[in-house]
Amino acid sequence: MKPNTHFAFFDEGSKKEIRRAIMKAVAIPGYQVPFASREMPIARGWGTGGLQITLSIIGKSDVLKVIDQGADESVNAVSIKKLVYETTGVELTEQTDKASIIQSRHRIPEVALTEDQIIVLQVPMPEPLRPVEASELKTKSMHAEDDYSGVWLMLFEQIMKYGKTATGADHPVYVNDRYVMAPSPIPRFDNPKMHESEALILLGAGREKKIYAVPPYTNVESLAFEDYPFAVETFEGKDCHLCGSTDVFLDELIDPQTGETIYQCNDTSFCIDQLNKKEEVEVQTSYA
Repeated sequence: MKPNTHFAFFDEGSKKEIRRAIMKAVAIPGYQVPFASREMPIARGWGTGGLQITLSIIGKSDVLKVIDQGADESVNAVSIKKLVYETTGVELTEQTDKASIIQSRHRIPEVALTEDQIIVLQVPMPEPLRPVEASELKTKSMHAEDDYSGVWLMLFEQIMKYGKTATGADHPVYVNDRYVMAPSPIPRFDNPKMHESEALILLGAGREKKIYAVPPYTNVESLAFEDYPFAVETFEGKDCHLCGSTDVFLDELIDPQTGETIYQCNDTSFCIDQLNKKEEVEVQTSYA
């Protein structure tokens, strides 16, 4: 931990104010709680909302994992880890099951999360009604009146134009049968992971100054029409060229040697873990 700095960067008053906003967000699932977003040593739009949540809830005994679109080693993930470590000294990990706090940009890990974990999602645009209504005052009124006709119309127009809903990411969800919520730009593949999640899900938008949450074991339903049901990205018949995993979110790549299309686990730590397990099995088999 750097000398002459507060633990976790913020002064205790700032952390207390953010934690109060978090508690209100947990008490009202899916509701966007305004908070006084602080100036950070990283630019807004690079995860300041999620980082402020992490710095406000982290303790000396916590173990932190940070990922950016599935990768532990991206510039965004490495920079955030460095800031948190230098102001707290907490243990860092790349293994999902060892982390008590996971901060993520645009992905929920493949490994199922537990009651002992908190996942913090970075959010660029927290308002699901923004594509259909520019006024903040009006969107607040629409949420209060449970008026989500604009979102349904947006999805209907996509079906009319493309034959299906065209939300590649950030597909809106209905939380606790009350609020329509933006799940952050996670792929559709990750939306079902929010439903009845054992882990607490916290979402922070620093630029928009909003915090919201999905408490454990909360009903989360992706918006869809009965005759056009919600469907996630499919990777049927494909597997990771490194570890052989299926039923996970895969990245489509081009093999630089052959020029052929190959697939690889988007969650890098999951892929490494599967490779290690495969090597252990091979070693045990060779000795058998």
